Amino acid sequence: MSHPAHESALARSSRHSVLPSTGGRRRWRWAVVAAVLAGTLGVTPQAGATPPGAPAPSLGSNVIVFDPSMPTADIQATVDAIAAQQTSNEFGTARYALLFRPGTYGTPAQPLIIPVGYYTQVAGLGASPTDVTINGKVNVYNQCLAPDNCIALTNFWRSLSNLTIAVAGQSGCQSGTDFWAVSQAAPMRRVNITGGNLSLMDYCSAGPQYASGGFIADSAFSGGTVINGSQQQFLVRDSVLDGWTNGVWNQVFAGTVGAPPQSFPTPPYTTLPTDPVSREAPFLYVDDAGHYRVFVPDVRRQAVGTTWQNGPAAGHSLPLTDFYVATPAADAKDLNVALARGKNILFTPGIYHIDRTLQVKRPDTILLGLGMATLEAEQGVDILHVANVPGVEITGLIFDAGAQNSRVLLRVGDAHRGPHGHGHPGSDPSNPTLLADVFFRIGGPHVGKATVSLQVDADDVILDDIWAWRADHGSGVGWTSNTADTGVVVNGDRVTATGLFVEHYQKYDVIWNGEYGSTIMFQNEMPYDPPSQEAWRSGPVLGYAAYKVADHVRHHEAWGLGSYCYFNVDPTIHASRAFEVPVTADVTLHDILDLSITNHGTIDHVVNDYGPPTDANTTPNYVVSYPPLS
Repeated sequence: MSHPAHESALARSSRHSVLPSTGGRRRWRWAVVAAVLAGTLGVTPQAGATPPGAPAPSLGSNVIVFDPSMPTADIQATVDAIAAQQTSNEFGTARYALLFRPGTYGTPAQPLIIPVGYYTQVAGLGASPTDVTINGKVNVYNQCLAPDNCIALTNFWRSLSNLTIAVAGQSGCQSGTDFWAVSQAAPMRRVNITGGNLSLMDYCSAGPQYASGGFIADSAFSGGTVINGSQQQFLVRDSVLDGWTNGVWNQVFAGTVGAPPQSFPTPPYTTLPTDPVSREAPFLYVDDAGHYRVFVPDVRRQAVGTTWQNGPAAGHSLPLTDFYVATPAADAKDLNVALARGKNILFTPGIYHIDRTLQVKRPDTILLGLGMATLEAEQGVDILHVANVPGVEITGLIFDAGAQNSRVLLRVGDAHRGPHGHGHPGSDPSNPTLLADVFFRIGGPHVGKATVSLQVDADDVILDDIWAWRADHGSGVGWTSNTADTGVVVNGDRVTATGLFVEHYQKYDVIWNGEYGSTIMFQNEMPYDPPSQEAWRSGPVLGYAAYKVADHVRHHEAWGLGSYCYFNVDPTIHASRAFEVPVTADVTLHDILDLSITNHGTIDHVVNDYGPPTDANTTPNYVVSYPPLS
């Protein structure tokens, strides 16, 4: 992401933006609001909607379950109170999941407007997005750091999923549009928006209105267009569009009906007709008998469009009794005992202090986080190891480094390889492991240190919406404070990344050692804070590439890659290149770019020694294909 301190100088980069021209009940409502703000509200009463014999499970004090029989005004008061607490709570400890049972909420005359702040998940509890309808909006707006500095550049760590928004309510500039002005770690999944626009920027506040996202999957839009506006980059996959307004630097589409045609770099659209391999994230829902279950979608190959519009999604369902429902009071020993007993884990909202490594050893284990549940390393431990087993799915979790250095926060697979250096005995191409909406932080809330954030040693893994972030602002931030070499290391074969965001690491942000790897949409900023060129170099090479494919790799392909520099401690620093790959016929990059933000440093070449140096005007250097087409 781009830090607010320098964003006023980015105006030139957004020149392509396109914009569309009763007493007791009241007392109960405010009691609910007060309970929310005090952190004491448990699962909202179900108002008799839960069938006999199907009691609501205890999901913790910060999971709030709404029922369509509840008055809209009461729901509105609750979501407003949570948003008031969370809108500016960037590094706070509170986390919330706002869950909506099947049914309709709000009306066109009395719409429900849901503002979404930090660490807030808004999700429907239906089997399909069409089972829950919000007449109204679910909005994320700019944060105004000053009267003339309103931006979405730090709107991280929130999510929206599995419901329909029938756009209604509000007036003037905000009429007819749902606003999702977000940056990284703010996914939209399985959402159906009808009867209005979706704007990925907030164009109704004061300027400069910048945003740096973003990720949409398995979603459909009808009766309105998607307004990209100032969004620097975005990925939309396995979806259906009814219009898209514009591009800025790097807009990528895969398997999306109605996507703009391939035209990189004018405008900078990268469009793949299908998504080569995808697996949607598991999700919590309520079945027809009122029981809570988790649905696990199947893997898809060469997918086009959503999983749910032409009938029930393919996959299987698990009862909640198959899960250990964890609260932050659980320690690592409790979690490991549950895993050893064959349980999946549902992490309810909160911060979990992990003082011994969690061990996943069973195939098809599911770790599902609600409300941006956060696992924080204690005493320098690795937070999670996954053995060489297929079909493990991890979703909706933040991995936070602690003050004592961890070697790796999350490791998938182990270092054992086959007799020729490739292949794991536990991999299964038909049942790939999935990491979806998994986010890593080194610093920000506090000092954090980790040599590597994510290491993938297993074969056949999908990385779907990953943000690995060495903090550029917050607490514990500095070149010798929040130390971290590399964000993502891929050693396994047949690993696919869709939406890979890796920023500010002190050496290579990404190192790819495995064969037959692929990436669809990569976003990167180099570290802001090298103190000098001497402190940031690799032998004769100045700095480190953002995305390095190892010299021995013979098969790799990637689409829609962007890397930016903003060296604000020493603007004279150079990076020799943004991307570094072996020159061989089956290692190919498509639609790549680099740029220097407001002349803060220089990237000398786009890929290897190819492409010109960045200029002083935040102008992207584009390379359509590498190796260059003859």
